[in-house]
Amino acid sequence: MERYRDMQLFAALADSASLASAARSVHVSGPTLVRAIARLEARLRVPLLQRSTRGVSLTPAGSAYMADCVRLLAAVEAAEASAKGLHVQAQGNLRVFLPFLFSRYVMAPLLASYMDCYPDVRLVARYHDYYPNLHEEGLDVAIIVGELPGSSLIARTVGQVRHILCASPAYLAGHGDLHHPNDLKRHRLIASADQVYWDFQGYTLKARARLSCATVQGAINAAVHGAGLIRCQSYPVHEHLLSGELLRVLPEFELPPLPVHVVYREGRNAPLRVRSFVDHCVMALREHPAFQLA
Repeated sequence: MERYRDMQLFAALADSASLASAARSVHVSGPTLVRAIARLEARLRVPLLQRSTRGVSLTPAGSAYMADCVRLLAAVEAAEASAKGLHVQAQGNLRVFLPFLFSRYVMAPLLASYMDCYPDVRLVARYHDYYPNLHEEGLDVAIIVGELPGSSLIARTVGQVRHILCASPAYLAGHGDLHHPNDLKRHRLIASADQVYWDFQGYTLKARARLSCATVQGAINAAVHGAGLIRCQSYPVHEHLLSGELLRVLPEFELPPLPVHVVYREGRNAPLRVRSFVDHCVMALREHPAFQLA
């Protein structure tokens, strides 16, 4: 029983910025919380916290153990509620990992609709563009664009995205046809840097951009208004393609599409908040127009 209580006290750190605030959240003194963590460290024979002049933070082992504690404690609560005949609803904190651009153009409405359906779940979203370690970083769900490395994670495919070349109808009408990526050297190119290195099937274009934009949205806006050609992933421009504001160029030279997965841990043993979020995302993303591009 003491071990279970120590795990509960340690898990209080998951949503607190300091030992003092964590102790207050579970109505114990600071020394009581420190002793509980010390007992866990002695039992596990690894440090869970690292201390510095900035305060305390979790060690890598502490982060992994925290994720397991949160998951196990939630499972115990759900089991007790089920045994008592209570209606179990998704609740608690849900930590999700989202690619920055993908979230901006696709995920924001999905997060809002999920929160409407599950008002007792508090979403904690992180936005980055690298492949996360769900276990070590204490994450519940991640959206991954691209091939997955081998792992024990559960992955559900929701669609695919492409690197596409596009321009406005007005620009294409005024600057001639394109038959091969090499023809792009005589066109106005819009990119994020002065130098353009665009890979196509069997060809790599090296050229200078006529217009350099600091953001993807800035480049898209410029292309819509006829400034030139852009090459980007398909989901930021899917609405412009559907409306006809942008036209797809040289699709026969595009690289193979990249899969999009919803990734999570534990499978059927995952907490209800995780399973509900995964199901919500999978259903919505498989029907999303951003993934209907052939």
